[in-house]
Amino acid sequence: MVSAQPAGAYLAARAATGDHDYQQATAYYGQLLQAGVVDMGVAESAMTAQIVLGNYDKAAAIAEQIAASDAQAADSQPVFLVRLANAVGEGKYDEAMKLVNGTENIGPLFTQLYRAWVYVGQGNMSDAFKAFDQVAKMPGLQGFADYHKALAMAQVGDFESAEKILSGGAADAIHATRRGVMAHVEVLSNLDRDADAVALLKDVFGESLDPQLAQLRKRLEAGETVPFDVANTAREGVGELYYSVGAALAGGDVSDTIPLVHARIAQWLNPKNVDATLLAASILDQQDQHDLAIATYDEVPADSTVYYAAELGKAETMMRADRADEAIKVVQGVAKDDPELPGVWVSLGDMLRREQRFAEAADAYQQALSRLQSPQPRDWFVYYAAGIADERSDKWDRAEGEFRKALELNPGQPSVLNYLGYSYVEKGENLDEALKMIRQAVKASPDSGYIIDSLGWALFRLGRYGEAVKEMEKAITLESVDPLVNDHLGDAYWAVGRKREAQFQWKRAIAFGPGEDVDMDRVKRKLEVGLDAVLKEEGAPPLKAQPVQ
Repeated sequence: MVSAQPAGAYLAARAATGDHDYQQATAYYGQLLQAGVVDMGVAESAMTAQIVLGNYDKAAAIAEQIAASDAQAADSQPVFLVRLANAVGEGKYDEAMKLVNGTENIGPLFTQLYRAWVYVGQGNMSDAFKAFDQVAKMPGLQGFADYHKALAMAQVGDFESAEKILSGGAADAIHATRRGVMAHVEVLSNLDRDADAVALLKDVFGESLDPQLAQLRKRLEAGETVPFDVANTAREGVGELYYSVGAALAGGDVSDTIPLVHARIAQWLNPKNVDATLLAASILDQQDQHDLAIATYDEVPADSTVYYAAELGKAETMMRADRADEAIKVVQGVAKDDPELPGVWVSLGDMLRREQRFAEAADAYQQALSRLQSPQPRDWFVYYAAGIADERSDKWDRAEGEFRKALELNPGQPSVLNYLGYSYVEKGENLDEALKMIRQAVKASPDSGYIIDSLGWALFRLGRYGEAVKEMEKAITLESVDPLVNDHLGDAYWAVGRKREAQFQWKRAIAFGPGEDVDMDRVKRKLEVGLDAVLKEEGAPPLKAQPVQ
């Protein structure tokens, strides 16, 4: 139950905010506001929580209350961001201009681009373009400014000028974002340059396109003029500004709540901007607000061309929320609806592999591989993951070929070299080549305890026990609590006669277990009778040291 005492509610609200528990935060902040506790921290946090939950009218009302009650508090950046969005949302462009002219607390990029879009809303295109150009002169901001100026030009039907900007000096920066490419493609289509639009899609995204881009290419190849709809109004242009800033800030050094607020406001001003929805959902997922993230992914309509992306994102969130069975069913549904997407099958394979359902994962990866028309270097991971699933499903011949293909696509990839080399060691095959592979992997990833352990284990299997100890001791410093690394070091110590130390490592392996690749019963048996006796019981060759090489 929610505490009725303001002090208790205040502490609970602070805790909920720290945990990103926005639902609880709004309940506690609501109590505080009703009790007359209206200090700046309470009001601003209440406003932020309402924004994140999509309660925009409530957030705007709180922002206006703050502005009316405290002039200094009104200059708060979060409050201004909400008030600026609300003014544009209500079509009050004169008020919006007064607001933006009255603050210097948001930064020149946002302030000037917002001002430019307000000019657009007022019908003052001359001053709007001047404002866009002023931002373009700022170091590192030409891409932002030119993108937004091109959107404004496209809105008024000046597609030729928009295209010159989109293909001009800031083209690389604009094309670095998906929405930048989409805007350029739509502008080209409205200039009857569909072939150029198709070429741009191929140049940026390659031949294998996701459903949204594949549908777009199909329409272009059919000669259809694709409407320009990235941002059709000044309000949507301001929404694009919030999204642009939020996407740029996401994953940076700022609090993740800041880009989340930007993404939510972008949705508020332009509900068609599903990229803002996906951004908000992904940030909520990162904040471990899994239920909110899932609900946000569900805001993407089923008829959207990015619905599949929302479903995959939702499934990943479910996996992190320990709802693996539900997640797998979601991806299976996507695969059933659109079976020609390799990425969906890869996602399904990855989820099944994480659940150690290797045979099913192997089947999913085969579906993915069969749909890779011409494998590119970036596809190495699909072959690698398929190889793991096949190796774990006792399909070694196929797995070996997949590992080799992954190395063909990405020569020297340390994870593949390590896995293939280690597999050879475990099977007692190609040991010299395996050792070379693992040494190459260690050179590429010298701080990977697992790869160094593989090198030690390869040396152990070759009978080079002293060298094995040296490498395994390096590995244990990097992976001190890993059961397998401790077990391997125990075997190596036993082989060189350091039996008390071997028993110590085996005890550690048991203490840190269970381990996915460690037979704990075997480790316990080694503690009882020693490694030599265990090997004899298993009918395995006895330990036999080889000359130091």
